Amino acid sequence: MANTKSALKRMRQSEKRRVRNRTIRSQVRTAVKTARAASGDALRSAIADAIRTLDKAVTKGVVHRNTAARKKSALARRLAAAR
Repeated sequence: MANTKSALKRMRQSEKRRVRNRTIRSQVRTAVKTARAASGDALRSAIADAIRTLDKAVTKGVVHRNTAARKKSALARRLAAAR
């Protein structure tokens, strides 16, 4: 357990951020999973949604930009192969 005021505050901040990050990370995983499972007409919109979600996660600092770029690239390859 933290002893100083600053350490207690740090713990509170860390917990808030952990919960927020977990929510955003979960949304990213769900969007990517949905995009991978989609086919036909729904594929393009599912991939666009996944890319939007990834970009938001990068902006908020939850996902590293290279990780998001890698996932977006894989989705784009999937879309190109489906044509």
